[in-house]
Formats: sequence, C-alpha cells, structure tokens
Amino acid sequence: MGTPPATASQARPDPDAAPSLRETARVFATIGLQSFGGPAAQIALMHRVLVQERRWLSEPAFLSALSFCMLLPGPEAMQLATYSGWRLHGIKGGLAAGLLFVAPGAALVLALSVFYGAYGTTPAVAALFAGVKAAVLAIVLEALIRLGRRALRGSGDWLVAGAAFVALFFFKVPFPLVVIAAALAGYVLRTPVSVAAGARDQTPVPLSQTLRTVAVWLAVWIVPLAAVVAVFGSDHVLAQLAWFFSKLAVVTFGGAYAVLAYMAQAVVENYGWLSPGEMLDGLGLAETTNGPLILVTEFVGYTAAHRFGGGAPVAMGILGALVTLWATFAPCFLWIFAGAPYIERITAAPRLSSALATVTAAVVGVIANLSVWFALHVIFRHVDERALGPLHLIVPEPASIDALALSLLAVVLLFVLRRGIATTLAVCAAASLLWLRLAPA
Repeated sequence: MGTPPATASQARPDPDAAPSLRETARVFATIGLQSFGGPAAQIALMHRVLVQERRWLSEPAFLSALSFCMLLPGPEAMQLATYSGWRLHGIKGGLAAGLLFVAPGAALVLALSVFYGAYGTTPAVAALFAGVKAAVLAIVLEALIRLGRRALRGSGDWLVAGAAFVALFFFKVPFPLVVIAAALAGYVLRTPVSVAAGARDQTPVPLSQTLRTVAVWLAVWIVPLAAVVAVFGSDHVLAQLAWFFSKLAVVTFGGAYAVLAYMAQAVVENYGWLSPGEMLDGLGLAETTNGPLILVTEFVGYTAAHRFGGGAPVAMGILGALVTLWATFAPCFLWIFAGAPYIERITAAPRLSSALATVTAAVVGVIANLSVWFALHVIFRHVDERALGPLHLIVPEPASIDALALSLLAVVLLFVLRRGIATTLAVCAAASLLWLRLAPA
C-alpha cells in the first residue's frame, strides 16, 4: 500500500507550489460539485484547474495519465482524478481526490432515487421522465456520432464496429466476450500504433511492492462484498448486485455509454430488476446530475433492492445503492494505485495501444446497439422479442408508437439548434409536462 507519490520522471512542473492535502481535497470537492456534462466536460474541467490554473500537473503528465485511464475498465474521469491526487499526495491524495470527485453526485443520485421510488409512478413525474427519456435518446446518439468520428479511421475499424453491433444486437453475445475478442484481434492482427518511446526507460517500482498494493486493494474491494453475501445469502438481491457490478467493473472498457449498453440489457432482460422505461429514467437522472455518468448504477442498485430486498424498502434500497457504489468504484483505486507507477511505460507500448484502438472501434458498435435498443423502447410502448434459432429480434408493435414527437424535438434541439445537454433535458421535460396538462383526459 506504500506506493510512492511520484517517480522522478513524473515530478510536478513547480515543486515549490505543492498544495497541502487540505487544499487538494478542497479543490477536488469543488471539481466534484461542478462536474456536470459527462466525461469529456469533466476531463476538460480537471485540465483547466490542475494544468492551466494551478499548475499542479504538467501537460505531458496529464495526457499520459489520461491515456492510461482510457486503457482501464471503469470511469476514466474518476480514475484521472484519483491519479492526480496520488501524484500530489500518494495514497491519501488519491483517496481524497477520487472520493470527493464522486461523493457530491452520488449523494444527489441517492436522494433522487429515493424520490423516484416514492413518487415515480405519479402522472406528473411519469410525464417528466417521458421527456427526459426522449432527451437521453438524442444524447446517446450524439455520443455515438462523436465517438464514431474519432474512432473509425478506416475500413477495418468500420468492420470491427459492425461486427460488435451484430454480435450484441442480433446474437446476444456477452459484452465481455466482445471486448476480449476486439482486444486480442487488435493486439495480434493490427499494425502496432506508433507512440513516443522515451518512457520505456522509466524504472518501475519493485514488483513486490506492486503485489502488496494489489493484495491490499483487492481485499478492500472484495471483503466487504463477501460480508454482504455471508450475511444475506448468495441468492439475495444484494449479493447479486455485488457480483454483477463487480464483474461489470472488470469489463467496462470504452466509457460510460459502452457500460450502459451491457448493463441496461442485463438488468432489464436477465435479472428483471427494472423495466426498460425505468432504466431510461435512471440514465436521465445521471445525465442531469454532477459526477460520473456511471452513477446510474447507484439508481439501479437502489431500485433493485427497494423492490426485491425484503424488509423496509427504503433501507434496503439504500443498502443496494451502497453495495453498487462499492462494487463500481472500489476497483478504480486498485487499478490506479497498482498501475500509476507504470503509466509512462504502459502508454508507450505499441501493441497495447493497438489493442485499445480496436476496442474503441468495437465500442462504437456497442453504443450503436444501445442506441437502437433505447430508441425502440422510447418510441414504442410495447416491444416484443423473438428468437429464430441463434438469431434474436426486437420487434416493436407499430400501434404502440408513443414518444416520437418528443424524440424528434430532442434531436432538433441537440443537433440542429446546438443546445446543450441541460437545455435539451429541460425543454423536453417541460414539453412532456405541458402535453400532459393540455391532452384530453
């Protein structure tokens, strides 16, 4: 657990300006409170504060850390915050930065989850979320287009993205297998990506120290969740949440929207914890709050335990949210504290960069799968699934068309009028409420 704060080659640009741990915590708490707008906006905010304004990190160090975090499973913005804190104050700084980056959004999502559990079925709240769902569909489409422009650079990338979409949407191939296959194909078959070689000479920390770090943080992650299983039993919803989201934490490469594609279908179709509409409501809550978008997992944990946990629903829901938060974010500290001393060597490995590029192309297909799945469940009230041997089809009922006008409004706001996410969410929600008020009974 005694990982050093930084190696010599990673020194801050101005050592005399080293902040205190208290100041570091205060700055990351402020970043956490202001971190609206998804991973891109959060990373841009950290860059402005840490590199440009306070000069706590150099530009090369920040970009190397970002590249490393993109290689990891889990929320890259939260892991970048954790790494930045580690660079400044070692383990204590990493814990403070990572926790304070997540805590404000987690508290807000929990409060909104409790409200949703109590009032989510009332007509006004249902109408509000109908507008939010339409906006979320447009937001996911925007993420798909933005990532596609960046990731699909040739016919090979398009082929990988198409294969990932077909495997997931039509054949229900498990998401982890798609990621693993893409990584192996990129590592073995793709021409290695040219990267700067200067960092290969960096002297890593001793292997024994890394193994101790792994052992400690693996225990921090697993032991509390194992205690939950021991207390409630392996069949209880809390144990199932602990297992599912721990597994998710290991395979969630490619950003939040890639995670959602796998999670949304699993919690709706495999576990039956939420309906498609509720899953979209949870994503809408996460889109409108600060903190990582992956905090939607907290909403899922609360709703599942509130509904299936037995006992006092609100108390079980809060336990479900806490279990989900732990399983989602505790692994992030393991990845960062074990891997941070090796960042420069890892980001300079050509074949690893090639594997990441192929995974990123596959993620475009993953998000396309999510987009189509969301669109069908937003626009149609009734959607059936049919199996033809290994082929699975999602067939909407044409007469159940519902939110097409709201979805088109969201697309116009986001793509034509270039309004931001917050504006699109607010206008669509208001339009849905207005329609509820004006529509004949």
